[in-house]
Amino acid sequence: MPTVVAGIIEFDDRVLICQRHEEDRYALKWEFPGGKVEPGETLQGALARELREELGADCAIGEEIYRTRFGNPEIRDELELIFFSAFATPQSVRNMIFQKIRWVEYAELPGVDFLPTDHELVTKLAEGTLRPKINNFGVNARRYNQ
Repeated sequence: MPTVVAGIIEFDDRVLICQRHEEDRYALKWEFPGGKVEPGETLQGALARELREELGADCAIGEEIYRTRFGNPEIRDELELIFFSAFATPQSVRNMIFQKIRWVEYAELPGVDFLPTDHELVTKLAEGTLRPKINNFGVNARRYNQ
């Protein structure tokens, strides 16, 4: 089963979201940044690599905050999606591959056209029943520079 990791990057009570390009699969849908785990990578190492590639940022990766599985008829396989808290400042983030990136308040998330894989998480974040654990970045977060 393919594994995908994504970062919930919060700064000043806003979260970073990214929009896919018009020519991409799931055109113009919004998502949290991240991508597939490659063979031999740790989950956190894969997320750090993806955030460098997508955002040009060396983010601190925190704790796993949410995990789900999603059936994808296009690839006839189930995906495992694992979301981690992550930290970056808006000044350190650059849009390297997306149509757009935005910092939004949690209450705005349900009004954004997200990928189907993210709907359940978006609801939990907007309701406040789930939040990234950014207060632990000094103790638990590590930079993964592999």
